[in-house]
Amino acid sequence: MRKFSLLLPLLGLATSGCISTATTIVKAPFQVAGKAIDWTTTSQSESDRNYGRKMRKQEAREGRERKEAAKECRKHPDDQEACRYSGYRAGY
Repeated sequence: MRKFSLLLPLLGLATSGCISTATTIVKAPFQVAGKAIDWTTTSQSESDRNYGRKMRKQEAREGRERKEAAKECRKHPDDQEACRYSGYRAGY
């Protein structure tokens, strides 16, 4: 009985590594699936950032068009069509 009581703690230490490895192996597919879902979906902050970038580009395009229209109006002040700026409409 004395030998068994000395062997029991050693057996516990020896199997703890096996249990740790087993849990790592069992958890691995779920962790991989979670990473794949994270990579394929867009978070709200990413969506907001992308929308902000898109709007800044559209505003820059509108500013360039407005500047070009003012330049054309200065070149041809008598031409009513050249001085009529209808504006940039995003998304149309």
